Amino acid sequence: MQFYPKAREQRPSIHDPSVIQRRWGVVKAAAVNLLILQILFLGLFCYIFGSLFQQSGHIHNIKILFVDYDGGAIGDAARVAFQRLKGTGFPTLIEQSASVYPQPGLIEGAVCDIKYWGALYTTANASNALSAALAGGPPASSYDKTDVLTMVWNEVRYPTVVDSVVANSMELLSETARVAYSQTNGKMAIQSINSSDPAALAALYEPWTLSDNNILPTSQGSRAIYNTLVIILILIQEFFFLGTVNGLYAQFKLYTSVSPHRMVIARQIMSLIYTLVGAMCTAGAIWAFRSGWDVNGNQFALTWLVLWLFAHLTFLVLDVFTIWLPPPYVPMALISWVILNVTSILLPFELSPGFYKVGYALPAHPVFQVLIDIWSSGCNPQLYHSLPVLFAYEVLGIILSSIGVYRRAHYASINQEGDEKAFHERVAATLAEQQDAQLARQETTLDDQESEAPETKCEEGHAIQRRDTATSTTHQAELANIISREMSWPRLERPDTSRDSTGPSFALAYRE
Repeated sequence: MQFYPKAREQRPSIHDPSVIQRRWGVVKAAAVNLLILQILFLGLFCYIFGSLFQQSGHIHNIKILFVDYDGGAIGDAARVAFQRLKGTGFPTLIEQSASVYPQPGLIEGAVCDIKYWGALYTTANASNALSAALAGGPPASSYDKTDVLTMVWNEVRYPTVVDSVVANSMELLSETARVAYSQTNGKMAIQSINSSDPAALAALYEPWTLSDNNILPTSQGSRAIYNTLVIILILIQEFFFLGTVNGLYAQFKLYTSVSPHRMVIARQIMSLIYTLVGAMCTAGAIWAFRSGWDVNGNQFALTWLVLWLFAHLTFLVLDVFTIWLPPPYVPMALISWVILNVTSILLPFELSPGFYKVGYALPAHPVFQVLIDIWSSGCNPQLYHSLPVLFAYEVLGIILSSIGVYRRAHYASINQEGDEKAFHERVAATLAEQQDAQLARQETTLDDQESEAPETKCEEGHAIQRRDTATSTTHQAELANIISREMSWPRLERPDTSRDSTGPSFALAYRE
């Protein structure tokens, strides 16, 4: 059974001279494009892998504040523990005196203001309380092992990273400090222990447990894609919308029938409405799957607005790409834009080589920082540089996109003039061919009628002439309509690599 038999008909041999010439042309074009694409994707792979390269070797760039309110053996044990753990794969402990942060609330404020990624502090008089608990009696029964060593952190800041880099590191430091405390004070503790008091024995076996002060717990499963797939899907969504808008303009031939300044206004209104709805759906999806995440309605509204701004500036940036870049390079620019933006928020800059701080200039990084600030109720104060970057993209995008409408309208008019000229030339050529064929048929008919009577021949000749005259106008109109339909297929169905391309455009799901 043969499928698609027409596909096998009238195919020249592979050894045909014309096929050989095209074959080498195909091989050359394929090789050049293979080289271009491989260089592009190799560069993108190297760029994103480079940001993750030897991540553990940069953990020492994470700064942890340490304040010793106790001033006793427990604080000393914490210092000993850090010296044992100190290295490139462990956060750096920055100790400050209690006079700099006289209250634990100020420590939380320092973490909230992102001066440090986290903090660790001992409770005042904790060593004395532990010594008294070992002696038994009321001090042992009232001893609170959770009120000794406390860590402060904000899980919403790169939750998949800070879980291991900050929280786990501070827990390890606490366990190591407990071992150091036992090694230093164990002999004295055993001598003073009241072995008949269960509370005293419990204090000896477990002198403290690390208390957790997490500014915004963020443990839901969807947290893993806030700085990856959410951003990627927004970028791709705007690319598809751009193609839909361009398809709309192509179908209704708006570039040649509407004033450019009106198209600028209409295009901006459409993009604002679409991105508004798209941002609402994205924010709604985040909220629908927040799984008990402690965020409220005001934060939802702010998240919606920020995602709207990001989605709209993304539409404008992609539109600028399609205006000023040659069409074959637009897909390359899109994938490069996606990878560069996602790389800027995959990891904190402290865990990547310094070169990757170029991500400050890309819109994905500031929008993610603003989202963290919203979600943690202001505990990521980077609005002073994040919002200006976003608005700079927005303003420049509006200006360049508006200029692009005039550019497209200009070249669309040139194309229309060329199409009209080609249309008239094609109609004239087709009519001339048909008139020549018609004259030839008339001459043949007259030759066949030479043997007939002169009057009959003359009458038939006049009848043919009148019939041809009557049908010529109708035939010309029908022919013009056929050629016009053939030449009016949307440009999106014909490959176009000229400078006047309107960019990526998709056929509409609904068409008038």
